[in-house]
Amino acid sequence: MKRSTSKNLMLIAFTFIGSYATTYVILPHSYWQKYADLPVSRIVIDCLLNLLFCIAILAISMLIDRRLNKRIPWMTHPFRRLLTQVFYQIIGVLLFMILLSIVYFIIVGVAVDPRLPALGLRDGVYALVSIILWALMVSALTTGDYLLGNWKTATMKAAEFEIKAAQNKQLAAEIELEALKLQLDPHFVFNNLSVLAELILKDQQLGYEYTENFAKVYRYLLTNSKKTLISLREELRFLDAYLFLINNRMGEGSIFRIDIDESKLDMLIPPVTLQLFIENALKYNRTEEDNPLVVNIYSNDEDELVVSNILLPLIKENKSTGIGLKNIIDRYALLGDRKPVIEKDDKNFTIKVPLIK
Repeated sequence: MKRSTSKNLMLIAFTFIGSYATTYVILPHSYWQKYADLPVSRIVIDCLLNLLFCIAILAISMLIDRRLNKRIPWMTHPFRRLLTQVFYQIIGVLLFMILLSIVYFIIVGVAVDPRLPALGLRDGVYALVSIILWALMVSALTTGDYLLGNWKTATMKAAEFEIKAAQNKQLAAEIELEALKLQLDPHFVFNNLSVLAELILKDQQLGYEYTENFAKVYRYLLTNSKKTLISLREELRFLDAYLFLINNRMGEGSIFRIDIDESKLDMLIPPVTLQLFIENALKYNRTEEDNPLVVNIYSNDEDELVVSNILLPLIKENKSTGIGLKNIIDRYALLGDRKPVIEKDDKNFTIKVPLIK
């Protein structure tokens, strides 16, 4: 998680002011008694070096945080992370103090702590301990900011998941209701019963077969209406019965070509997908014996089921509601990232839906 520039500046300012305040509390006389008498150039150098020190402490703390967040996360090993972070913070501060003392010696000519004009051994130890404690405090602040940010992010994600789950639950209920409406379309029932009545009068054997396939279609619809997924093999069995009804109802006005790779038959799709695609093709195209509607149903190498029909627009075009296709798209939205693809040109209308393993 990246920390904003404003937070970094606030931490640097806090560290800069706090370092002087800490030194004053620990060394009120030995450090500050002669500080005001120092040359302005010496004070400026001292402030610049202290600012550099504060920036470096913050940078070291952030670097240690980033490295340890990957190797020893707080959530998995909190005690081990605490000890490791304290150890690295102390080592980092000590190494930087040695480097800064060398720089200070080169610039000022006195090899002492960069913020102490003249200190004894005891005061120097106090100052060093205060610097280490202050570095640990800065580390605590950066770590607290990191954990707080993670907590906010986790809280927001949890809220988003809850909202998404509620939306998906509502969407699933709407899809199920819409699918049931589509499956029990009264026009579909009326048309098939009318055809059945005619067939019984003309050809009792064909009427019997029509009744059997009509029963298979409705048994499939009622049995699988609430299922999320079904094997392509079962869907094709249903399609066989459904196309028997279509072909006997419409005669030779439509041709259905099916070419599914055997290896794809155990993959899954939402139930009644093919029925909706076939209905969509029949609803918006002419079905004439001398110029039949050709519908190709096949699988491809991208694990997709493809339904493609030539375009034979009706003289009086039906107004599209888009309910059937929207139903399939909404179902796939609940199943994963892969979405149906709809392609249309001057000659063909094609729908590709992912097959799920």
